Amino acid sequence: GRAVPLKLVLSTFLLSMLITNDAALIVVVPLTLALNVRRKDILVILEALAANAGSALTPFGNPQNLYIYWTYDLNLASFLRVIAPFSLFFLVLLIAASLLIRTKRTESVSASPGKISKSALVYGLLLIVVLLSVLHVLPVYAALVVVVYPLITDRKVLKVDYSLLISFLFFFGIADNLQTLFEGAVGNNGHVFLLSSLVSQIISNVPATLLFADFTDNWQALLWGVNAGGFGSLFGSLANLIAYKIYVTDKNTDNYSSFTRKFLLIGYAVFLLSVLLYYMIYSFR
Repeated sequence: GRAVPLKLVLSTFLLSMLITNDAALIVVVPLTLALNVRRKDILVILEALAANAGSALTPFGNPQNLYIYWTYDLNLASFLRVIAPFSLFFLVLLIAASLLIRTKRTESVSASPGKISKSALVYGLLLIVVLLSVLHVLPVYAALVVVVYPLITDRKVLKVDYSLLISFLFFFGIADNLQTLFEGAVGNNGHVFLLSSLVSQIISNVPATLLFADFTDNWQALLWGVNAGGFGSLFGSLANLIAYKIYVTDKNTDNYSSFTRKFLLIGYAVFLLSVLLYYMIYSFR
């Protein structure tokens, strides 16, 4: 139907705020590739950007936010006040970009909605438990039920992509070795932001968060830095790797080199915009 790119990008942005950027892309990217539309490569790239921008807005949107929120003992109001300009700026930018994309119009197909399974309802309740635990409404141990339930009743959902997991663990190992190198180099707020965003390009933003949180109290600059660092390289965020892998392994896609070039070109353009936005906002404070 009409405005397919806008619907997909907004869905990714909003989902990532609640179920994390990784899970949002696991839902939306396969749906995009199944549609009979053109410009799927650009749509997937915009969805990856939307997942990183949307997930930045909530403490439970991505792992680095969750770590910062708990490590620095933040409240929701102060967290939102700092990161909202980042997310909302890119939301407006992504809406404008998605409106410029022209996809192939397809005839509307009437279809009866599927029934919601009992399993989906249970996982919806488990999601609420997680969110309330993150926001300190429930004790953190209440979230253990999310692991216990599938272990007992639904083990197939615990399947793991070990190649992604091993890559991620490798980045944590690099972060430990970089700690002594950067500990003396981090001084003012600008250093925290810039170094954390650049290091994220190499070792991903979650390990970069753990690296810099060990020797800085400036959570605002760190929060901006690691979320900006999610843009750019394929390694900047695990979400980028997930979107890229789903696209290149799909049987109906074959323009891998072109997709890689576009992914990096657009990603780094947005990364530079995020750096410029930070200095524009904080240079007046």
